[in-house]
Amino acid sequence: QVQLVESGGGLVQSGGSLRLSCAASGLNFGIYTMTWYRQAPGKERELVATISSDGVSTNYLDSVKGRFTISRDNREKLVALQMNSLKPEDTAVYCCNANWRGIYDYWGQGTQVTVSS
Repeated sequence: QVQLVESGGGLVQSGGSLRLSCAASGLNFGIYTMTWYRQAPGKERELVATISSDGVSTNYLDSVKGRFTISRDNREKLVALQMNSLKPEDTAVYCCNANWRGIYDYWGQGTQVTVSS
């Protein structure tokens, strides 16, 4: 059974930092593209950051470039999102996603990030 479990969310003041982690099990983690998504109340889900299976390629939402960093450890089956200089508009539920060629697609339950002004 595939599981993706996020952790690290919480309440932080504007300008603060959080580090989200997503622990994967039940899948061949090293072949999956991993992505962090977020969804704020009343808004559509948006892709925040994605990392290739080998960790070489990354892409970011324009509004988080220079503030967020995605990384992965294939031996530990972990993907992380380091979030610095957080803003109130970063408030959302953050979910990790594992995808292999659009054929296999798995989601975690999400972790709440709240940034106070």
